[in-house]
Amino acid sequence: MAKAGSTLFLEDWLRSVSGYGNSFSFRNYSASSARAIIQAWAELRDSLQHQSFQTHHLQSLKTLVNSQTSLHVAEPQAKLLLSILSSPNLCLPHESYTLFLRLLYIWVRKSARPSSVLIDSAVEVLSDLFSSTQYESKKSPRLFSEGVLLLGSFSFAPSASESSKAVCLELLCRLLGEEYQVLGSFSGLIPEVLAGIGYALSSSKSVHFVTILDFVLSIWGKESGPQGTVSHGLMVLHLMEWVLSGLSNFRSVEKINTLCREALETSKPNYVPFAVVMTAAGVLRALNRSVVRGLAPDTISKLRMSAEDWIESVARELISRTRGFTSLSCDHTDSLLLQCVAVALARSGVVSSRDPLFICLASALLTEIFPLRRLYMKVLESMHGSSAVLRINEVKEHLESMTFKEAGAITGVFCNLYVSVDEKSQCIVENLIWEYCQRIYMEHRQVALILRGKEDELLGDMEKIAESAFLMVVLFASAVTKYKLNSKFNPETQLDISVRILISFSCVEYFRRIRLPEYMDTIRGTVVSVQESDSACVSFVKSIPAYVDLTQGPDFSLLRKMEYMWSSDEVQTARILFYLRVIPTCIGRLPSSVFGKVVAPTMFLYMGHPNGKVARASHSMFSAFISSAKDSDEDERVSLKEQLVFYYIQRSLMEYPEITPFEGMASGVAAVVRHLPAGSPAIFYCIHCLVEKANRCNKDFAQQADMWKNWQGESEPCKKILDLLLRLISLVDIQVLPDLMKLLAQLIAQLPKDGQNMILNELYSQVAESDDVTRKPSLVSWLQSLSYICFHETSGSAASKKVGTEETITSMQTPDSLSNTNLNARL
Repeated sequence: MAKAGSTLFLEDWLRSVSGYGNSFSFRNYSASSARAIIQAWAELRDSLQHQSFQTHHLQSLKTLVNSQTSLHVAEPQAKLLLSILSSPNLCLPHESYTLFLRLLYIWVRKSARPSSVLIDSAVEVLSDLFSSTQYESKKSPRLFSEGVLLLGSFSFAPSASESSKAVCLELLCRLLGEEYQVLGSFSGLIPEVLAGIGYALSSSKSVHFVTILDFVLSIWGKESGPQGTVSHGLMVLHLMEWVLSGLSNFRSVEKINTLCREALETSKPNYVPFAVVMTAAGVLRALNRSVVRGLAPDTISKLRMSAEDWIESVARELISRTRGFTSLSCDHTDSLLLQCVAVALARSGVVSSRDPLFICLASALLTEIFPLRRLYMKVLESMHGSSAVLRINEVKEHLESMTFKEAGAITGVFCNLYVSVDEKSQCIVENLIWEYCQRIYMEHRQVALILRGKEDELLGDMEKIAESAFLMVVLFASAVTKYKLNSKFNPETQLDISVRILISFSCVEYFRRIRLPEYMDTIRGTVVSVQESDSACVSFVKSIPAYVDLTQGPDFSLLRKMEYMWSSDEVQTARILFYLRVIPTCIGRLPSSVFGKVVAPTMFLYMGHPNGKVARASHSMFSAFISSAKDSDEDERVSLKEQLVFYYIQRSLMEYPEITPFEGMASGVAAVVRHLPAGSPAIFYCIHCLVEKANRCNKDFAQQADMWKNWQGESEPCKKILDLLLRLISLVDIQVLPDLMKLLAQLIAQLPKDGQNMILNELYSQVAESDDVTRKPSLVSWLQSLSYICFHETSGSAASKKVGTEETITSMQTPDSLSNTNLNARL
């Protein structure tokens, strides 16, 4: 931080740490060349010598001020400035006074030890300048702010005389008391005024200390005064940090005690709560950052306790006044105070664990830092003709705000406090977070359907806020998981927490844009817990949106006028994808009746989703269920599996190859033949459907001459189906194998010569490599017969060939001795 003894321009530091926007004062410095600076001083000397001040002299002042960062004002140059200011024969333009004061400020801040005599002369000039008659004629907002800044810096200068310091503080208090309304209209001057106040509070002179401190804490509530913002609060916070650091370095224990008594222990009606909260946070920050030296331990302890007590009392009153933040609407004062409490706790460092602070942080995160619900409400209301139109700039301004930029730090403090507050506060906040997740899922789904394609930029900016909210939810859930999923808590509590976290994660899944270790660790922890309980598994599965809701869209009057396509609802799809990925991990606990009523309809619906990732997850869900077993309802489970297979293969092949991913379908078919009872009708039906599909595909691609020249690579749909059928030879049970061989033989015999050769080669390799002594003899005999058919029945019409082939396959004639010898050699 900036130290009291440094040459830092305090106002610039306050701007940088508070994220303050463009200023009305001298902020954008563009350094001039050394030649230009030398020339500017020469012209000012010429002005004094000839007792004439022209336009080019004003430009010389601007040249010097614009070089503030690199400019050093020596004592002779300071004397020159004071001589011009005090000359009765020079008629100076009003604009020049602020430039003269700024150059004097540069001199006193950059000089190691400015001359006491020269400061006394400067104070006399300022006294004359700010006398009632002269100041009235030259009054301007900039002159006010530059005057406060310079008077404060003079009072802080170690070489200034006590009398000069007293005069400066007196003048500063008079300016603040009489001209504070300027800040209401020109808030860009606040950094300069606060910097001047900071210098004055750090002065070795104690006079007017309480008056100046009162101004800082009350100006925001005065009529015609400035309206407080979070940036103003941050400036107050870091100003108090800077002041306390300086006072401790100078061993000003009396002033520190006064600061503690007036700001943190005395409740004055004119004090504005957000300013006092930020003052307390500034004190805590100084204590936590070890910039306070030379104070007794009891003084430090007293400061810490007073600061934390004050912030807690404000938080408690805020919770009471807003009835626990149960409403989305919040007036500006409460909104500002809530934001300031959150930012104060983030900036101040370590604080003692107190329940009201924890609840305030939760409310600030959900309503002020991630105000998604308020933004959604404006969008939805505007669609009904309400005047509450959400401007795109409003969202962009929030993204650029200091409150939003502090979201990560606030979330960190929030999660750290969770483990140390009482269980009641933990439950209150947990419920707030989980409900928030479900609300933003429902509302963002509506808003996305309305804005997508019309207001994409607005929607994109809102989703940036939602992405940060997702990170907050994940970090909080991670803290909850680590704390509560252990033996200290009863199993019912752990299961309830696990289910609610998984449901909440499903609601915010759409906003997951990055890989987050905490996300995966939390899911693993909660899934392990859910896997131990049938009831928890059922509870989680039953939270899936109903099939009717999935296909008909949100129940929202405006959307009824729009054509709703479930496959285009990206928010809903992301949530269902989460379920499709998580449910298989605990599917062994799921009763078959629940799967059939709740999961199966959604699973089959999303098998037809155009997004391959979603369709594959649906097939994986089917495979997981077919592969699962549950002792308590095994017969019912097998019956349901067989029922589902009939629709599954229809649904898969209907959308193949346009939508159905081959890998997903192949895994589903493999699960069917492996896990259904031997000789199950469902397996026969599955194989018949695959052969029929391969036949149709073969006819569709019959005109492609080069189709069979390359088996490897990106195979055509027909070859993929054939490949699956060939793989099934080694998977199906012995009862099904004869039927499969017969159907395959019929299919292969109808292929073109190139196709037959390629399939036979694959079969040769597969059978030769097989070590299944049960089915290999049958396969060898079958392959000999099939080879005979393919090599010898190559003439005749298609119709006669088909009839002959079927008859031959049925009778399975023995091939001649030459073919037998050749085949045996190859096998």
